[in-house]
Amino acid sequence: MPPTQAESVIKNIIREIGQECAAHGEIVSETLIAFMVKAVVLDPSNGFNVDRILIKSDVQKLVKLCVNQLLDSKNPSLDTIKMQVYFDMNYTSREEFLKEHHRVLESRLGSVLREITDNRACAREELESLYRKVVSYMLLRSGLGSPTDIKIVREATAALQSVFPQAELGTFLTLSKKDKECQLKDLSMIVTGIRLFNRDCGKGGEGIDDLPAILHEAIPATTQHIDSQLQIAQDLAYSYTAILEKVTENPLMSMELQPYMLKEALYNVRQYEIFLQIILSDIITCAQEVEMMIKQLGAQLEQLKMTVKSKTAVPTSQVFPIFIALSNLWTSFQDETVLVSVLSNLTAHLEQFLGSHELLFPEKVMQDLLNKVTVKTDVYRIKEHMEDRVRLVDFRKQEWLFPETTANFDKLLIQYRGFCAYTFATTDGLLLPGNPAIGILKHKEKYFTFSTRSAAYSFAENPENYIDLIREKAKKNAELIQLLELHQHFETLIPYSQMKDVDKHIKPITKNETSTQTDTHILQPTIVRSYEWNEWELRRKAIKLANLRQKVTHSVQTDLSHMRRENCSQVYPSKDTSTQSMREGSTGVPRPQVYVAGLRGGQDKATYGIKVNLTRAVDET
Repeated sequence: MPPTQAESVIKNIIREIGQECAAHGEIVSETLIAFMVKAVVLDPSNGFNVDRILIKSDVQKLVKLCVNQLLDSKNPSLDTIKMQVYFDMNYTSREEFLKEHHRVLESRLGSVLREITDNRACAREELESLYRKVVSYMLLRSGLGSPTDIKIVREATAALQSVFPQAELGTFLTLSKKDKECQLKDLSMIVTGIRLFNRDCGKGGEGIDDLPAILHEAIPATTQHIDSQLQIAQDLAYSYTAILEKVTENPLMSMELQPYMLKEALYNVRQYEIFLQIILSDIITCAQEVEMMIKQLGAQLEQLKMTVKSKTAVPTSQVFPIFIALSNLWTSFQDETVLVSVLSNLTAHLEQFLGSHELLFPEKVMQDLLNKVTVKTDVYRIKEHMEDRVRLVDFRKQEWLFPETTANFDKLLIQYRGFCAYTFATTDGLLLPGNPAIGILKHKEKYFTFSTRSAAYSFAENPENYIDLIREKAKKNAELIQLLELHQHFETLIPYSQMKDVDKHIKPITKNETSTQTDTHILQPTIVRSYEWNEWELRRKAIKLANLRQKVTHSVQTDLSHMRRENCSQVYPSKDTSTQSMREGSTGVPRPQVYVAGLRGGQDKATYGIKVNLTRAVDET
């Protein structure tokens, strides 16, 4: 059958199963239906041959079996599968979650960003409208308040005007689209840093929540809730394990307890415990990040206060980087807040998949089953056989790893999530925690742990036989595929969240005692007697050589001193030069000669002065 036709047939089967379940009042997701179809086909008791094309009767049988299992509300296996599908669809790693969260935020801001970068405002009213859009973009990007609150808008506008006045919009509009986006992003971080600093100084911060304080309360509360749920799940798992151990010792009890589906219930609580531990690990990481960021926030604010103090103007090169750092820190606080909220909601939604335990095992039934039964915790079981270790002399072909011989012992990827492979295979699915201190068996680049030394010895005799038994057991109980991480055996059922880790193996780094021998002197010795390694001895010799206190400087004439070559160089003497300038000239002009006659007086008593001009004419000279 061509792939496209096979895909069409599978979609039709999934659609038909969904319609049948909806007719009975049960809404089931297509993902859960698809998982159930594969699980029913894998179960050998249903008689499906994966290598043969399904005929109409096979399709009808498949639909009927899937519908019956999906409508069985008292089946712990169905609850486990639902839990696995829900967790796979809603959980992602910390890095991927934050990356997707930032991508969603950027996509939401895309329309506002395009309105600003594509704007061609010219008139005054248009520029004012554009400036208001810029302020709204700052608020939406920072997440510090609503752009509809007038007080928050005024505060953000004042912060923006201090670094980007409205008069600079003209220059902003001349930039390219990419430069506009970069400038808006930088301005947004600077404005956010300014508002955070004003909030710390008590001069603003309208609409800004105290995220460090909120996280300081939310993380311990979430951790406490997860711990309490984890304790409940572990208590149930310990009780179910103790009862099943008693059943394996007394086969007559197995027929009596078959309707209770104890093993399915054990798988359910173990899967719930594993999911809670994954979530708790992420919460602990959040707590560590928040603690570190609170210290960084205090240090940045203190540095900013020391820089600003009471100055009226501060160079932008000193304060802008601190504002940007404050903005980035606050964005990280927002990310941690969202992540803690998502993990808390995920924990709350997982609780709904434990409802069948109260229906199948009321308190009175559990008391009767636990009568004369010793309930052991996982820690107690491990300590019980801590000294019962594998002896290497008993094995020649198998490789065993121990803490003292393997550097990365705690980081090895143990098969079946660390449960004892031998016990699970020989007791038809009982889950007992393996004890790595006994020894880890390395078989075909895979690592196995065991609950006792006798279990380790028995498994090591024929590992492939027990691995096949576990694989066949997983075909009957599809929830074991994800619970025990058997995806390498069933590649069609690999969850998306773990698909990239299927081929990821951590190889052990073994430690061995080794020694090497080398010849002392391969080449002929060349000892320099004058060599001295002592620094002070070298200094002593240097002072001895340079001691000039009692020395006199002498000059000596030798026979060869007269052979020193005389050097000469040719120069050009400076010449006396003169320049010719204008000569002084003169012309002869008649000198004016004017006389006054009659000054000496005369015969007459009255004296008269007569002015006589004797100057000659020019043409006469």
